[in-house]
Amino acid sequence: MGGPRGGVPLVLLNRIRGTIDWWDPEFLDYLAADHDVIVFDNVGVGYSDGEPRDSLEGFAQGAIEFIEALGLVRADLLGWSLGGIVAQLVAVRRPELVRRLVVAGSGPAGWVPGAPDFSEKVLGIMAKPDADLEDMLYLFYPEAEAARASGREHFGHVSPRLAAGGPPVSEGAAQGMLAAAGALLAAPFDEVRAELEAIEHPVLYANGLEDVMVPARNSYVAVQHLANATLVLYTGAGHAFLFQYAKAFTRQVADFLAA
Repeated sequence: MGGPRGGVPLVLLNRIRGTIDWWDPEFLDYLAADHDVIVFDNVGVGYSDGEPRDSLEGFAQGAIEFIEALGLVRADLLGWSLGGIVAQLVAVRRPELVRRLVVAGSGPAGWVPGAPDFSEKVLGIMAKPDADLEDMLYLFYPEAEAARASGREHFGHVSPRLAAGGPPVSEGAAQGMLAAAGALLAAPFDEVRAELEAIEHPVLYANGLEDVMVPARNSYVAVQHLANATLVLYTGAGHAFLFQYAKAFTRQVADFLAA
């Protein structure tokens, strides 16, 4: 993925059941106006070969292997959803590889005290190998019509790439992602807090206030245990706030990375 050459590149880490074809091209264009943007599929996902990983550590190691394979000395990371957790683990495991972190629609590597559990409806949709548009709208956008209209626009943006026949996420890879996400519910918060407190990089945390997948509370609690963090919350938005408010969020990202 192109952008202005030079400086520290921005590497994007994706969500559960997401491949590079799922990144909104409008969102990528806004990001690439200021940075060299790199998208990739983790090991065994989408366009990447290999045995799919089934743990947060495995996905973090896959990201590290990718960054090193490109010969990058340092990178900025933007992780969405599961990718946000993976990005934070990369920063803990290999801090010298990371300059700055953007964590979107995500939280720490464990469920925070007081946060609601996944609802049965959310879990049911996440487990579906063939979730339809209505399912995806429910997971990513609030039920207000303006938000749903933004969601339909987003899916319209990605549909040409998806229709071109690129490799989907295999069910084996998807189950590995779900297993990694499921482990979040069992992680003791003392361990989670220690992981957060080990991150010394500047971090931009952002979320939608109506996220039904990763509650905004998770982001709020996370920044309280980070040494150098900024939190931005978007009203009237859910898990896919980064596409719903693409121009505003990417401007926020550009300002943060330039600071």
